[in-house]
Amino acid sequence: MAKRTFSTFETFLIFLLVMMTGVTVALLSLLFITSGTIENNKDSGFLTTQSPPATQGSSTPQGSTLTQGPADTQGPTATQASPTPSTPEPTLFQNFSGYHIGVGRADCTGQVADINLMGYGKTGQNAQGILTRLYSRAFIMAEPDGSNRVVFVSIEIGMVSQRLRLEVLNRLQSKYGSLYRRDNVILSGTHTHSGPAGYFQYTTFVLASEGFSNRTFEYMVNGIMKSIEIAHTNMKPGKIFINKGNVDGAQINRSPTSYLWNPLSERARYSSNTDKEMLLLKMVDLNGDDLGLISWFAIHPVSMNNSNHLVNSDNMGYASYLFEQEKNKGYLPGQGPYVAAFASSNLGDVSPNTLGPSCINTGESCDNANSTCPIGGELYASASQEVTGPLASAHQWVNMTDVTVWLNSTHTGKTCKPALGYSFAAGTIDGFGSLNFTQGTTVGDPFWDSLRDQILGKPSEEIKECQKPKPILLHTGELSKPNPWHPDIVDVQIITLGFFAIAAVPGEFTTMSGRRFREAIQEEFATYGMPNMTVVVSGLCNVYTHYITTYEEYQAQRYEAASTIYGPHTLSAYIQLFKVLAKAIATGTVANLSTGPEPPFFKQLINTLIPDIVDRAPTGKHFGDVLQPANPTYRMGEVVEVVFVGANPKNSAEILTHQTFLTVEKYEATSATWQIVHNDASWETRFYWHKGLLGYSNTTIQWHIPDSAQPGIYRIRYFGHSRKQDLLKAAVIVSFESTSSTFEVVTAL
Repeated sequence: MAKRTFSTFETFLIFLLVMMTGVTVALLSLLFITSGTIENNKDSGFLTTQSPPATQGSSTPQGSTLTQGPADTQGPTATQASPTPSTPEPTLFQNFSGYHIGVGRADCTGQVADINLMGYGKTGQNAQGILTRLYSRAFIMAEPDGSNRVVFVSIEIGMVSQRLRLEVLNRLQSKYGSLYRRDNVILSGTHTHSGPAGYFQYTTFVLASEGFSNRTFEYMVNGIMKSIEIAHTNMKPGKIFINKGNVDGAQINRSPTSYLWNPLSERARYSSNTDKEMLLLKMVDLNGDDLGLISWFAIHPVSMNNSNHLVNSDNMGYASYLFEQEKNKGYLPGQGPYVAAFASSNLGDVSPNTLGPSCINTGESCDNANSTCPIGGELYASASQEVTGPLASAHQWVNMTDVTVWLNSTHTGKTCKPALGYSFAAGTIDGFGSLNFTQGTTVGDPFWDSLRDQILGKPSEEIKECQKPKPILLHTGELSKPNPWHPDIVDVQIITLGFFAIAAVPGEFTTMSGRRFREAIQEEFATYGMPNMTVVVSGLCNVYTHYITTYEEYQAQRYEAASTIYGPHTLSAYIQLFKVLAKAIATGTVANLSTGPEPPFFKQLINTLIPDIVDRAPTGKHFGDVLQPANPTYRMGEVVEVVFVGANPKNSAEILTHQTFLTVEKYEATSATWQIVHNDASWETRFYWHKGLLGYSNTTIQWHIPDSAQPGIYRIRYFGHSRKQDLLKAAVIVSFESTSSTFEVVTAL
């Protein structure tokens, strides 16, 4: 490998990086030392770092612009929150064939401003508004007599953090006792890269989030809990049908050269270097009326690239949005009884960007080993195979840093303490890194090694040897300040519904990893008396541990391999561990499984680096005043844009009953009322927040008028919260709302 040289400009940037790193470490240390202890508030169940600000009632501030049309309403009445479900167990009708089924959906968006977006790890990609809300979708299945039940929750977030799962399990135990437990509840992230960060406890992710946000953490936990509570309350007798089929033209393998490292004989068994199969469960009541669906498909939700700043659910969320809108006719997005979850699977090396990677400077392909540039609905409708049989679940916590793996009858391997390789910093074709790292790097660089050693200390010979051929950039498994940088204790879990098994994996399996894994679990079930099992890989469940490649792909050391933190035998370890669970279910010996070492729940975390400041309106203005009004007339396909005096949207995340930042409303002359046609969960709307200095800000609301819009009179409404703090008094959150002038939508001008 040729020796790398640096230009004067690069040298200057590196010097700045070193200085910034030193300052950052000092600040983080100071923040950790001075941050308060995070305790469980036993009265409210909240995790708090400080007393929450008081909340004043919703009222329109005097002087706010509230231009009325022919009639007016107070607040977005069509988006009222449903009553909180009660705790008591619903009465279950037992004399039927099928399962008790409950579905529920709840908002879990969290902050949409002053927080990093989780996924790309790009500095400066912070949230500045919202394109769509994020939802938690819960599905509960119970046997007719209620004796066994399982819960699957698909959450529109980057990934499920261990802290999130532990807190949800704790609250479920407080509310329902032993009904919902670590073994029968799966929490799975869709892996959108456009959701808020800040809900982690391990230092690598806390730093990527620029601190822990209790505000977002609480919002997510409450949303997940509410979705489960709704599903619990709505349980009714029904049936589940399964179907699967191939989806063509939706994905590509973003590391095809790594895939080619797998044995030719193995690759020859498959027609593609991605898993094209979609699998779904269709849920109906005993009358055949639709209840919901869960679908699994291997694709990365990175249709929104790393230049995006609007919180949204990306491609998987868009699929849920379209399906639910089709089934919930007459309801706004996020409302209605039907619930559709499009969950993640073995998406590790799968991209939705089907045109492939190209160099922005030349337009030529960068689909090479280093990914570098030269300078210059049908499955649902046809689902007819019914899922029948008992429900079961198995779970263990395992120390993934110390698993002995039997490679064959005479040889063993071992997992490693976590570490990230050089190619981790290179990023992928869906989001490149910002420094001079490339994929496929198998040799370290003296400059970066020296910089790492001076700041973080040297990695041990043990971890370097164990992780080979990965050149270690960050030896996270040997870093413990202020808290461990990566998890040691990891969840492994399987739930079964008759002949169908959901394997909840704690990371991103590549295509071939998923294939080997599924096949091994199927064979284990068959060995112990459960043949013909259908196994689905459910990704990003319960705790996040980055990627899982095959042993052969690991040798190539592209991004996915460099991010396989437990070393080259990670996949083999997971196969071995999940086979234990499959055997226990098949032989009825789940009760004999050891619990394993319980994961930690850290009491001290680095607080968010972005402070809460008081919102201010310009002199003579009030929050919500219109700065740029709508035009009098628009046609379909045009964009309505209104600018308001704004306040920081993160304030609204402290109000768990906050439902929307905006509504688009149409005047109905026959009833002399305004009807809400869109909210901020609609893909046709945009909510942009423009942050100024000293607490001043503006808000821009857009409505991209669809061709399906009806001609008529419309208006846009804005719902926000400002932070106010008088001298020597606690901060309070004050609600406000505003209305644009009316405008007309016509078919032609």
